Amino acid sequence: MKFQELLTLVGNEPVFDTALLLAGDVRRQEIQRQLARWTQNGYLNQVRRGLYSIAPPYQHVTPHPFLIANRMVKASYVSCQSALAWHNLIPEYTPVTVSITTQRPGTWETAWGRFVFRHVKTDLLFGYTAVAVTTNQQAFVAYPEKALLDLVYLTTNGDELLFLQGLRLQNLERLDQERMLHFAERTGSIKLQRAVGLLQTMAQEQASEFETL
Repeated sequence: MKFQELLTLVGNEPVFDTALLLAGDVRRQEIQRQLARWTQNGYLNQVRRGLYSIAPPYQHVTPHPFLIANRMVKASYVSCQSALAWHNLIPEYTPVTVSITTQRPGTWETAWGRFVFRHVKTDLLFGYTAVAVTTNQQAFVAYPEKALLDLVYLTTNGDELLFLQGLRLQNLERLDQERMLHFAERTGSIKLQRAVGLLQTMAQEQASEFETL
């Protein structure tokens, strides 16, 4: 296979799996050698084993980090600080993309940034939806309420007021209080239910501050 053939085959896919190239009568080892050679020569970026993106300036579409995260680990969704920043609930830009998965935790450094995957048990893998991260790309991202609860759950003493205040949360009026409480009760976690009570108080105080301005 020539590189131009690869570009035609990949088309506008932001990232692609090696399985795309192994259909039909092909030699697996030869394909793997070509991928390694193209990566070494700067034509491809390897996201992780078996997952690649076309490197600039040859790529047609720049992959969004959230989409890459979803593709890196199946059955995962973007959450914690990454989702909170996406929903404009914290002021800081987060250069690390944090995801939730039931698979083993891990961290990857790639040409597209750093990706961190946090492990939770299966019954906590909920509270996310597909969002448009670019015009033509979608990714699974936690609802803002679940992103907060995930962060609390995974942080030691995450249900303490000092920790929640340290997040510098903003736009708390955007939180769906009923949804947040439902999510916390669904987990059965006293820690999360305690955090919800603090977050509700913080939201009320923030609303009162705006009313006095």
